[in-house]
Amino acid sequence: MLTLTINQKKYNVDVPPTTPLLWVIRDTLDLTGTKFGCGIAQCGACTVHLDGVATRTCILPVSVAVGKEVTTIEGLSENGDHPVQEAWKEIDVPQCGYCQSGQVMTAASLLAQNPNPTDQDIDQAMTNICRCGTYPRIRQGIHKASELMAQKG
Repeated sequence: MLTLTINQKKYNVDVPPTTPLLWVIRDTLDLTGTKFGCGIAQCGACTVHLDGVATRTCILPVSVAVGKEVTTIEGLSENGDHPVQEAWKEIDVPQCGYCQSGQVMTAASLLAQNPNPTDQDIDQAMTNICRCGTYPRIRQGIHKASELMAQKG
């Protein structure tokens, strides 16, 4: 039995310690906002925060998350009002939307570390893949989220 803290809530899960965290989040705990994309930690659809750092979970053993705070897209904000989520809606960033929970989680982590990123900072941090090619809107959304964060102080 492993104890996880996900979205500030404790869960006891009876899974092998080598089970990828993504499958525990999605299949065991039914938090399906985090998506499966590639299965080799390259696309970023499975991104969550592990102690505040954007982390890809499709190959990460669940045992690594024990004793750490995991935040999924469901836990980023109670009402979808995190500045990144607000900016994403205002800019209308998503196209198909499949990769967007991972994009939002990566952007939120970037802004927590660098509240006023340059285009180069964004390009370096945002390595998630978007098959629809919404990269210009993602960049625009991150700049908008930065502005919203500054306004909220």
